[in-house]
Amino acid sequence: MMTDGIDIDAVRGIPVKRYHTIIVGTGAAGYAATDCLYRYGVTDIAIVTEGRTMGTSRNTGSDKQTYYKLTLCGEQQDSVRDMAKTLFSGQCMDGEHALAESALSVKRFLKLADLGVPFPTNRYGEYVGYKTDHDPKQRAASIGPYTSRAMTQALEKAVLAESIPIYDQMQVVQILTDCGVCHGVVCLSLNELEKTQYPFQIFLSEFVIYATGGPAGIYRDSVYPESQHGASGVAFIAGAAGKNLTEWQYGIASVKPRWNVSGSYMQALPRFISVDQDGRDEREFLQDYLKEEDSILEKIFLKGYEWPFDVKKLENGSSLVDMAVYLEIVKNKRRVFLDYTRNPLKEKLDYQRLPKTVFDYLRRVDALYDLPFERLLAMNEPAVQFYRDYGIDLKKDRLEIAVCAQHNNGGLSVDLWWQTNIQGLFAIGEAAGTHGVYRPGGSALNAGQVGAERAALFILRHPDKKNKMSGKILEKQVNVLCEFTDKVMGKQSTVTQIQNSISSNMSEVAAILRKPDDIRRNLERVEWLLKYWKKNIKITSAKELREAFLVRDMLISQRLYLFAMKDYIEQGGKSRGSAVYCQATKDVDSQKNIFNTVYYEADTGEKGNIIQEVYLKNGIPYSRYRLVNPIPEDEEAFEKVWKKYRENGNVY
Repeated sequence: MMTDGIDIDAVRGIPVKRYHTIIVGTGAAGYAATDCLYRYGVTDIAIVTEGRTMGTSRNTGSDKQTYYKLTLCGEQQDSVRDMAKTLFSGQCMDGEHALAESALSVKRFLKLADLGVPFPTNRYGEYVGYKTDHDPKQRAASIGPYTSRAMTQALEKAVLAESIPIYDQMQVVQILTDCGVCHGVVCLSLNELEKTQYPFQIFLSEFVIYATGGPAGIYRDSVYPESQHGASGVAFIAGAAGKNLTEWQYGIASVKPRWNVSGSYMQALPRFISVDQDGRDEREFLQDYLKEEDSILEKIFLKGYEWPFDVKKLENGSSLVDMAVYLEIVKNKRRVFLDYTRNPLKEKLDYQRLPKTVFDYLRRVDALYDLPFERLLAMNEPAVQFYRDYGIDLKKDRLEIAVCAQHNNGGLSVDLWWQTNIQGLFAIGEAAGTHGVYRPGGSALNAGQVGAERAALFILRHPDKKNKMSGKILEKQVNVLCEFTDKVMGKQSTVTQIQNSISSNMSEVAAILRKPDDIRRNLERVEWLLKYWKKNIKITSAKELREAFLVRDMLISQRLYLFAMKDYIEQGGKSRGSAVYCQATKDVDSQKNIFNTVYYEADTGEKGNIIQEVYLKNGIPYSRYRLVNPIPEDEEAFEKVWKKYRENGNVY
């Protein structure tokens, strides 16, 4: 086949494959989209993935990982609109996403149950629920620490049974576009790095569903699995806009292995200690920040329920524990550990002096034991076994922790059908920015499943795009990758050093504590590294091409995320969600003070109806602001909806 005189079966010797739709990623969202497309009859599809067993949904979890959906048990009243209002109330969330995620939550949940995910039911068949964070009902469901892993495995089994091609060891490095329309992707073929000069594979397609997860690699202190990097930078280069990039979720997690220490890990009341970089000078440090002993114990306990760091819980709440841990690591340059072998503050707990909330809970779960380890074992033996599987015995070993990035509530901006501003490019899962400042725990797992179905349904009803890609444009975009491959080769490798440096900087200046000058300086440094990439990014072997492209993606992602934070500050943005924006001076009456160190002004929700979007234009970052879209009103009669559904499946 010829296009503008260029044989597109190969470009510069790089092979070309064609499919109707390409799905990028093999997590729960990517597999869900693949399964939906196939069952809808769109079968000319293929998956490309950097590593089939990599990714967040397969390799992460928590004390009790949650799936958030409409209530399916008991007599508590609930409705699609009620759940949509809960999601929408998290601020900066568009109403169409809130409504779709609510309306399809039961369908997607029951699909997973039918595929074998063992969500618990009572003896009558009701799917029992519990209350999670930011949840006024009892909509949460769980199968334990590995809920998302079981989802991924069940969906994978369904996809494998359909014999859909999966191209493994394919790292997406380019989204092919022409005049604002997506025409496929180019991948770095990781199995071909030393076999050919340009080890790429071109996939041409009508549609691309981007399920690459969040930009996990941009932070050093991260609870994302080390195999998860994200590929948001590739989308930004292609022209995709970012939405709510300032809004993240952070919390206390173990460093090795990367795992949330929420729930019973905190309710067992472990001791918080710090040591110097050489492991000496051990001391408990929470009392340096929090003076009241009883208050310290209550705040440790509440971290189990209130795991995400939250500005609203800073003044006298459990998030003071996160801030103390963060300052001890970043400001005092010490390492922090949880110790389950001894009680905090004293050798023996005085249960009669414990806050009533703490005492009543420990008594109710039969955990009134002498030591934190004994309490944890009584409450949640699998939580103890999890670390044993990694060679850590909490009965005798300390657990190193940090305040870690856990989830990006923002991401690529998408419409009602999870399509980005690039026609034909859809973003689902954590790659999509459908959440706001706050979100109920477990809503991310549901959003990934709902986005998968929405994208698949749109593609079913709009199977073809009218315009085709110019062969000259295709060759031009491929040439950019070839030039990068040629120019990064050097005498000394810098990629690991850059990776460590820029991820450390992000964790220290752009996580829960954000100072305007630090944000600006780091943005300037990232821009310098990108501007002079031919000098800065170097490898000595083709084996390192993967890392070179990862560093490129990290730098582009960091540029947009830091720019979003800088712009938010310049527009008068204040501390909210999981981020404290420090004030330059303490001489303001309205500012709140943490530990005589951090001064900030809390957002009161006045900007909760405004969404920030950022994008690259001619290589320069820009921002735009708009009002959130309200929850759509349901005004159409059944007959009108039925007619539209018969004609086109209600897809406009």
